[in-house]
Amino acid sequence: MIARKPKAMIVAGVMSGTSADGVDVAICHVSPGAERVPRVKVLEHYAMVYPAKLRATVLAAMDAKNTSTAELARLNWRLGEVYAEAVSTAARKAAVKPQLIACHGQTIYHQASATKYLGAPVRCTWQSGEAAVIAERMRVPVVSDFRAADMAAGGQAAPLVPMFDFCVFRDARRSRVLLNLGGIANVTVLPAECRANDVVAFDTGPANMVIDACMERLFGRGFDRNGEIAARGRELESVVTKLLRTRYFPTPPPKSCGREEYGDVFVNQFIAACERKSNQREDVIATATALTARTIADAYVRFCKPQLERLAPTSKVELIAAGGGVRNASLMRMLDESLRPLRVRVRSIEETGLNPGAKEAAAFALLGWLTWHGLPGNLPSATGAKRPVVLGKVTLA
Repeated sequence: MIARKPKAMIVAGVMSGTSADGVDVAICHVSPGAERVPRVKVLEHYAMVYPAKLRATVLAAMDAKNTSTAELARLNWRLGEVYAEAVSTAARKAAVKPQLIACHGQTIYHQASATKYLGAPVRCTWQSGEAAVIAERMRVPVVSDFRAADMAAGGQAAPLVPMFDFCVFRDARRSRVLLNLGGIANVTVLPAECRANDVVAFDTGPANMVIDACMERLFGRGFDRNGEIAARGRELESVVTKLLRTRYFPTPPPKSCGREEYGDVFVNQFIAACERKSNQREDVIATATALTARTIADAYVRFCKPQLERLAPTSKVELIAAGGGVRNASLMRMLDESLRPLRVRVRSIEETGLNPGAKEAAAFALLGWLTWHGLPGNLPSATGAKRPVVLGKVTLA
């Protein structure tokens, strides 16, 4: 790609996560900053909920046994239209026209570990949503397919948000752990005064994904509003303790996970394990919520705390949480109870002035800006890639 001299731009970041519940658009002003660290200001955030039939189709597409090539092709183009509509609405709300659109797309499949396929080890990732449709509807260049370049360079292709965390949240005096509570929970560790290669980031395990699936099956609701159902139940300690010993959680980073690990099969087994211990549906939701909080705390002790103690042993530590899970009061309470004894202050990202739902969309606005200027967007210390690479593919209008 031809490198361009970095300049300020209005960029629309578009994110639809592993929960597959909708689209977030962040209209951002992205500009060059001191020490080659860009500045990002969110001008507008718009959240579009997927219609029920679209969400069901997206979830079905994640299971190849229940879909077809024709369905996958049609879904790719339909999502392009949905993303274009979401960006158009966000741009109208912000009363600006984006100069660039950065669209993550909807992850259909993500396999970070190699599996033998046609005689060779293969790793792969696939995000759906036709960029050409977005570019044509909006008449604006689109950057898409961000994860492939990092994976081709030996990385996990996740997490990619740490570049945003580093640019926006690193601090000279305080150490910070940036937590995103989407379908999957992921953390970015920023020791005080850190450099880019000091950053550690990884997926800790399920966040809302398992809670939402249990709510759908047991209560016919898409999520646990405000954590009210979890608050009425009790954590089944033995279930959580047993799951903490399973392979993913003790595995050191870099690592990533998704619906492939914590989708329908896992949820079936999880509900069955809870029902062997209790006949109260509320206990299943409380235990799913506790699983998220406990795995995050476990990851902090295993992998975050040692990095912080090594690079910034005297600094205070705060955890800043974003994503839909911030709205779950029971989850936030359990997180605080797990981390307070470790002298970690838990905060919502709202306290910094950023909408919890806007963060990942804003992160991809930054990544799209970097791609447009021919600049790397991954942090190899986070993804495990062999080198920094320019992310994404550009579709011109």
